[in-house]
Amino acid sequence: MAAKARPISRSLDRGTRALPTERPITVNAPRSCSKEPVDALRWSRVLTRYRAPDPTRSVLELIVTLAPFLTTWAVGWWLLAYSPALAMLLALGNSAFLVRLFMIQHDCGHGSFFRSKRLCNWLGRAIGVVTLTPYDVWRETHAIHHATTGNLDQRGIGDIPTMTVAEYRAKGPVARGLYRLVRHPLVLFGVVPFYSFFLQNRLPVGLMRSGWKYWLSAMATNAAIAAALTALVWFGGWSVVLFIFLPTMLLAASTGMWFFYVQHQFENTSWSHRADWDIRDAAIEGSSHYDLPPILRWITGNIGVHHVHHLASRIPFYRLPEVLRDHDALVDSNRVTLRESLGCARLALWDESAERLVTFAEAHRLPT
Repeated sequence: MAAKARPISRSLDRGTRALPTERPITVNAPRSCSKEPVDALRWSRVLTRYRAPDPTRSVLELIVTLAPFLTTWAVGWWLLAYSPALAMLLALGNSAFLVRLFMIQHDCGHGSFFRSKRLCNWLGRAIGVVTLTPYDVWRETHAIHHATTGNLDQRGIGDIPTMTVAEYRAKGPVARGLYRLVRHPLVLFGVVPFYSFFLQNRLPVGLMRSGWKYWLSAMATNAAIAAALTALVWFGGWSVVLFIFLPTMLLAASTGMWFFYVQHQFENTSWSHRADWDIRDAAIEGSSHYDLPPILRWITGNIGVHHVHHLASRIPFYRLPEVLRDHDALVDSNRVTLRESLGCARLALWDESAERLVTFAEAHRLPT
């Protein structure tokens, strides 16, 4: 944990303008194709066209997400009197709308959902109560993630714990065992989401010494969550919490963790030390294009177009498909299909010599 995190979200809000443009970047083509250099200045100019949010579209996206979420919640509550099992099943389905609400909160954090930064921030804070995520804390740690992704010398905030093969071999048996435990799919997508959203988010972890703003964000969110849960128990009893609130939250949290994982933890991702690291290269080479079926793209707010998002984080999520439609070069860049993504769960260590993520078994076979 960092002793003091320097606020950097302000610079990231500028999107592509915050990226240097002197060096060319490359787009990862399919393995059978070669990499073609792409001029960074050209991409900055091109992607700027997509940054402006449409206020009407943003309001519509909020309505078609929030209204079904609240309606499904109300129907589930009504069903409790007749069948708790059906109510819980409906609650599990409602996790899809909760995931989408988090994606709207995510865009608010980047200042891309509305033109007004203040409106984005207050909407993000309100949604943060529903997603159990203190908005200002998350916004800053997520900005750190964008500013350091793929940097081997700046791991630890806003990322999945990842060791290199050499680091893993240098650890003792206990440390290696703990790392293997954390990277196990049942822990990573079951235990860790619960810990992150229900426990870790209650404190400004990563920003504990970075000022009162983050403590206020965490404590105010905690107070609002406590008030909401008290009201639920008061009017509906503990069954509302057990059969509606918890199933929705837990499945949404696990889903969110999976998507965050696949967006950076794929075989041909990019990691490098500070001397060789560049924010533009890391953005487009270290982030996947998770090519999903249309319904999953809608639920996840097109977050699978992650390489474009990291290169230009001010693009609203509903405009990301426009980028792929207009620029074929970005469609096949680090493309991972739904079927292919299942194999990513086995990847665990970064092989610096081959520059790819490998499984524990593959790492064991590597020469020492």
